[in-house]
Amino acid sequence: MGQLSWLAAFERYLHSERQLSPHTVRNYLYEIHRAAEIIFSQPKGASLDECNEGWLTVNRDQLQAVLSKLHRQGLSPRSLSLCLSSLKQFFDFLAREQAIKTNPAKTLNAPKQAKPLPKNMDLDAVTHLLDIDADDPLSKRDKAIMELFYSSGLRLAELASLDVADIDFSQNEVKVMGKGSKQRVVPIGKMAIEAINHWCDCRSALVKAEAGDALFVSQQGKRLSHRSIQLRMNKWGQEQALSAKVHPHKLRHSFATHMLESSADLRAVQELLGHANLSTTQIYTSLDFQHLAKVYDGAHPRAKKAKGK
Repeated sequence: MGQLSWLAAFERYLHSERQLSPHTVRNYLYEIHRAAEIIFSQPKGASLDECNEGWLTVNRDQLQAVLSKLHRQGLSPRSLSLCLSSLKQFFDFLAREQAIKTNPAKTLNAPKQAKPLPKNMDLDAVTHLLDIDADDPLSKRDKAIMELFYSSGLRLAELASLDVADIDFSQNEVKVMGKGSKQRVVPIGKMAIEAINHWCDCRSALVKAEAGDALFVSQQGKRLSHRSIQLRMNKWGQEQALSAKVHPHKLRHSFATHMLESSADLRAVQELLGHANLSTTQIYTSLDFQHLAKVYDGAHPRAKKAKGK
C-alpha cells in the first residue's frame, strides 16, 4: 500500500480503476467517515489517519451498530442503504488488497425502501390537457405526441426514437423498441391515430434529410430530442392551467392506471407497458386500491367519519 492510508488508497481506486464521478466518490467517503465516527468514537470532522489499522479489525457487529445508531437518529432507508453500500465497497476493496480475509459488511442488509407511487392524472385532467387548438404544425405535432403517450403508454425514449414506418395506420398499431432492445407492438387509439395523421400532413414541410424517417421532428427539421419533448409538454400543462407539472412519464402512468381501473387485467397492462417483471406493474394496483379506498371511505355509510356529536 506504500504510504497511502487505506481510505486514501480506496479513494484513488474509486477514481482511477472504477472511474466513478467525483460526486459519487465524495458520497462514499462521507458515509465511511460517518461510520468511523461511531466505530472509533472520533469527533466529527477529525482526521481518521490514526484509525487506519483499526479498519482491518472491524467486525459485523460493529457495522450493525453503526446502521442501528443511524436508524435511531432518523436517517431515511435511502441514506442507510447508501451508507451500507459504501461500507461494503470499502471492505471489498480491503479484501481485494488482501488486507482482510472476509468482508464483514457482506451479510448486512439495509431497511427496505418504500417504493414511491407513480403520480398520474385523472381522466378529466388528461382530457383537458389534450383538448388543445392544434392549428399550426408545432401544436399539431405536440398534440400527436401527447395523444400517443396517453394512448399507448410509451416511455419517452421509445416515443422519441419512433420512425414513420413504425406506425401501422392500417392496423392502428405502433412498433416499439423498449428496454433491453425488446420489441413490442402496442395498439393506438382512434384519437391518437387522427392526431398523428394531422401531424404527418405538416411533417414533410419541416423534415430535413438528417432526420431520416423520424416521426417527430423539431422546427429545424431534426429528430425531436428528449428534452424538447419534456419542455413542450410542460408548456402545454401550463397553458392548459393544470395544477400539476406535466411530463411524459405522467401520461404513461395515467395510461397504466386508467387501463387497470377499467380492465383489472394486470398481465395485459404489463405487456402494453413492456415491463419485464409483473412486480413492476403491480405498483399500479396500489394506486387503484387507493382510488377504491377513497371512494369507499366517502360513500359507505359505516365508513364515513363522524362530524361531531
